[in-house]
Amino acid sequence: MGIFEAIIMGLVQGLTEFLPISSSAHLRIVGALFGDDPGAAFTAITQIGTESAVLIYFWKDISRIVCKWFQAFAPKRSGVTQADSDVRMGWMIIVGSLPIGILGLLGQDFIESQLRNMWITVSMLVIFALILGAADRYGKKEKTLEHLSWLQAILFGFAQALALIPGVSRSGGTITAGRLMGFTRVAAARYSFLLAMPAVFASGFFEAAKSVGNNPAGWGATILATAVAFAVGYAVIVWFMRLLETKTFTPFVIYRLLLGIAVAVALATGALSALA
Repeated sequence: MGIFEAIIMGLVQGLTEFLPISSSAHLRIVGALFGDDPGAAFTAITQIGTESAVLIYFWKDISRIVCKWFQAFAPKRSGVTQADSDVRMGWMIIVGSLPIGILGLLGQDFIESQLRNMWITVSMLVIFALILGAADRYGKKEKTLEHLSWLQAILFGFAQALALIPGVSRSGGTITAGRLMGFTRVAAARYSFLLAMPAVFASGFFEAAKSVGNNPAGWGATILATAVAFAVGYAVIVWFMRLLETKTFTPFVIYRLLLGIAVAVALATGALSALA
């Protein structure tokens, strides 16, 4: 992969990771347009860049949750107990991360091969566009993260695990689940971003270690794409969190449908290959 392709792929990753339109689908489609699928490893590693942007944007929340989570193991000394809301959130993020971690490890070969078929990507873009649209329109829209239960945390986790399929979208899956469970757009997006961090960092560093000496995209291109994804991703987070305060997900639903139709036409006419 050349410098130009790496910059484009980094821009795509940064622009799409936090929006409910599937960054993995876009990387898969753009990679096919360049004539080569960058692979699941490239996608996982570049996501380290965007998740680093999450770490910085939510630094106050994350550092508070982590500190209190550890302090709760020595309640007499720290005064922080397991009943603390931040400690509880820390445990919920851990529990919610288990589904994608377990399913990702068990289905790794299947995810990196069969699920890369572009027809699957197209199907997921369309199907989850419709589900997101319905959830956003008919959800009760009233719960905040203070109302999050253990069962809901686990359901969020399984929704995130659906992002192992290109076209679903990590944020789209979890935000959709949140809307179906009655959470506000901001609350659903906030928990989605926090929940993604353990899984994305673990997956990214695991793929990086596994790809040492065998990175088809090339390490220079991968690092450049990751750096671009970080810078663009941070700007997108700022914009997206403000957008959710007043706007619906309808534009993203329409975009997913149009993209799915366009890619389907390209596949049907031979302009794109389903397995390239």
